[in-house]
Amino acid sequence: MNKKTIEDINVSGKRVLVRCDFNVPLDGKKITDETRIVAALPTIEYLLKQNAAVILCSHLGRPKGEFNMKYSLAPVAQRLSEKLDKKVVFTNDVIGEDAKAKIAAMQPGDVVLLENLRFHAEEEKNDPEFAKALASFADIFVNDAFGTAHRAHASTEGVTHYLPAVAGYLIGKELDIMGKALENPARPFVAVLGGSKVGDKIGVISNLLEKVDTLIIGGGMSYTFQVALGGHIGKSLFQADYVDFAKEMIEKAKKLNVRLVLPVDNVCGQEFSNDTMRITVHSKEIPDGWEGMDIGPQTQALFSAEIAHAKTVVWNGPMGVFEFPSFAVGTRSIAQALADNKSCISIIGGGDSAAAVEQMGYGKLMTHISTGGGASLEFLEGKTLPGVAALNDKE
Repeated sequence: MNKKTIEDINVSGKRVLVRCDFNVPLDGKKITDETRIVAALPTIEYLLKQNAAVILCSHLGRPKGEFNMKYSLAPVAQRLSEKLDKKVVFTNDVIGEDAKAKIAAMQPGDVVLLENLRFHAEEEKNDPEFAKALASFADIFVNDAFGTAHRAHASTEGVTHYLPAVAGYLIGKELDIMGKALENPARPFVAVLGGSKVGDKIGVISNLLEKVDTLIIGGGMSYTFQVALGGHIGKSLFQADYVDFAKEMIEKAKKLNVRLVLPVDNVCGQEFSNDTMRITVHSKEIPDGWEGMDIGPQTQALFSAEIAHAKTVVWNGPMGVFEFPSFAVGTRSIAQALADNKSCISIIGGGDSAAAVEQMGYGKLMTHISTGGGASLEFLEGKTLPGVAALNDKE
């Protein structure tokens, strides 16, 4: 990563605006998963040790450009105060009089959290005046929100036109670990892709085929590939518009001498529910009226064997309907295989696979779990992330 980080600039006595990703799940005012808050702490703590005044900003949910207290960041301010063991001052607005007054009163070592950026429609529109107002609070901008780095919003890209802009520790870690995996991986390099739709991952599949030794495809997207190979998939989810693309990728894998590994058996249900009747059948012979819901035991063994000898594994997307315990076995088997391979670098590419790994208790056994779903996907596609590209380059 040829971008400046917080360690490349002097922040002492300066006001530093930090874009965090505090888009945490809430049950009323109770935070149910504080992973993203914890992930932001190293950057905040470093800035405080360097005698900076720290102004934090983030979005939460989709308030659609209107003040909606259901999406207030007040619970985050309270939890941050506890985590940092110091008062985090919360503002009742974003660029209004309350924010201006509280920031004007700041001293080095103080922490202020602004209210939800997306209470202003100008945030997602990357409005220059809104970005300028945010930038006016600070001397330096730090982006540490990898989860929104693929969006050119006022708080990720807009403010960089008015302030020196560097990366925080979290973005640095994301780019370093995932960047190394894509550009200079320890081999064999295995990618595991799941999830429901091929259409969501066209770029990822095509880009990874040029980098990996083995590409494993499971989950709902595998049924489109089975149709491309002439299989019968019953009423399983598939995308007719992408059958030709699947055929192209099968041919591309052959030309590049990449092992493309698909399920050989699937666990199927008659209805989309946890308690439906289940059968396990060959992946190309799913009966009419039955829907593929998970990879079967032979496929679990096949995929696990591929992972067992890998040195680098990137995983994005579950192997089945992991929300239903009856169909979470395949996804769990991937997590277990990664946990068992102590010599591999295991990177979980955000989104549902990250949620599944954490829910199943495997999180601490992985090398890296990305905090960005969409950003991780676009990074794996090889796309430029606007929130990263806008940061200052090293000399």
